[in-house]
Amino acid sequence: MRAQSRALSNPVALWWAMLTLVSLANIAFWFILYRQLNGGGSGALGPSSETGSMLVLSGAYVFGCAFRSVLPRADVQRICLVDSWLSSIFVGRSVATIAEIAFAAQWAIILAQLGAIADAETAINMARIIVPLIVVAEICSWYAVVTKNFLYNAIENSLWAVAFLFVGIGLGRLLPEFDGVVRWLLIAGLVGIACYLAFLVVVDVPMYVKRWRIERAAGTPLLHPLVGLRDSATRWTVTHDIAHWREEIAWMSLYFSAAVWGSLALCALSAMNDQLPNKHAQATAPAAIERPATLR
Repeated sequence: MRAQSRALSNPVALWWAMLTLVSLANIAFWFILYRQLNGGGSGALGPSSETGSMLVLSGAYVFGCAFRSVLPRADVQRICLVDSWLSSIFVGRSVATIAEIAFAAQWAIILAQLGAIADAETAINMARIIVPLIVVAEICSWYAVVTKNFLYNAIENSLWAVAFLFVGIGLGRLLPEFDGVVRWLLIAGLVGIACYLAFLVVVDVPMYVKRWRIERAAGTPLLHPLVGLRDSATRWTVTHDIAHWREEIAWMSLYFSAAVWGSLALCALSAMNDQLPNKHAQATAPAAIERPATLR
C-alpha cells in the first residue's frame, strides 16, 4: 500500500498519467474530426483531396505523439519509463521522424492551399521550404541519437525554429487576405508560433547547448554512428526519478498537447477550402477597387 501511495505521489507518475489522458482525448478528437470531414456528421464541411491528405498526416502525428506519450523516453540519455522493446530509442525515434515530417507536411499543404487562393507567392514559397528543412532537422536528430552528441539536438531545434519562422512569415502574408473565422485561426497560429519560437530560443536550444558543453568538459566519448545505432536499439534504462526527467517535462508536455491541437486545427482549416475563395473575394474586392495592386 505504501509503495502504491509513493508511486501515485511521484511527480513523474502524475505527469505520465496527464500525458496519457491528453493523448487519449486527442485520439478521440481525431476520430470525431475524421467522421465529420468524411460526411459522417451533419456539419457543412465536406471531404476533398487536400482534406483527405491532411487527415492522414494528422493521424500520423496524433497517433505518433500518443505512442510517445504512453512510452516516453529521452533519446540521447537512453532513459524511458516502461521496460519494453517498444521503449527503445530506435523505435521511438523512428515513430517521431514519421510524425514530425507529417506535421511539417501539414503546414506546407495549408500554406500552399491558402497561398493559391489568395494569390500570395510568399506563402507558396514558404510552403516549399518547410519540409526539406524538417528533413534536415530529422537527420541531425538521428545523428545526435546515434552519436550521443547534444550539439546536433541544438542544431535540430534551431532548424525547427527557422522552419516555423518561415511558417509565421507565410501566415503573416496571408492575414490581410482573409476575414472571419479564417483570420482568427491565422492569428491564433501566429500567436502559437511566436510562443513556440520564444520557447525554442530561450529554453530548448540553450538546454541542449548546455548539455553538450557539460559532456564535452567531462570528456565523455561520442559513439561511432554504427555502434550508436545498435546501442539505440538495444539499450535503455528505466527510471522514474524526477531528476532525470525534469528538463524533459516542459517540452514534452507542450509538444504532446498544444502541437497536436495545432495539427487537428490545420485539418479543420483545410476542410474550409470550398468556402475560402468567397471569403477571400469579399475581403479583397473593396481593396482591389480602391488601390492599385501591390507586389506579392
